[in-house]
Amino acid sequence: MPGSTRRKIARLFRFARQSLIVLLTIAVFYGAGFFWFMSEIPLRNTPPQKADAIVVLTGGPERIDAAMTLLGAQKGDRLLVSGVHPRVKREELRDLIKGDRALFDCCVDLGKQAETTIGNATETASWAHSHNYKSLIVVTSAYHLPRSLRELSHTMPEAKLTGFAVFHNEVRLDDWWLYPGTARLLVSEYSKFLLTLVRLSQTETA
Repeated sequence: MPGSTRRKIARLFRFARQSLIVLLTIAVFYGAGFFWFMSEIPLRNTPPQKADAIVVLTGGPERIDAAMTLLGAQKGDRLLVSGVHPRVKREELRDLIKGDRALFDCCVDLGKQAETTIGNATETASWAHSHNYKSLIVVTSAYHLPRSLRELSHTMPEAKLTGFAVFHNEVRLDDWWLYPGTARLLVSEYSKFLLTLVRLSQTETA
């Protein structure tokens, strides 16, 4: 075998070895980060202390029902439902929830500007500022809570935020590795969480 051919093969092997090391390193860090992310997801709630107000990020009736329960328990003076579709009427949303209709009429505000978690944070910050609220209970799905709190904390650094997780029967957090649907959901949310951390860190250093 000519010397030039041997050198080319040697270079290819070195490149393959270095690429494999890089990929394995990325996989290790990604995997370790995933388990850290999982530790950030609550598996149960403790009764929150009273806050100035409550915000629920839309994504299913269970979230709004949980927020209405907190409002009925006087855990906050008002409730913002952030991310309501612009075409949804107030009466339609009220008919979908299980809470007190009179409580809904008096103490619930609908935010129809947000389309993403970033939008939720912006919408919530504007609403809280307009009411001079300094503390909020944030209601969303358990797996969505870490990213939501990061976004809200960035937009409202002066506010005290308390997360309140909503649990869904179809999302099996305890034994997530046994359920492909839950595993895919968590990996997807983890990837979004990482992108959020990178984006927020770049914003802070800009």
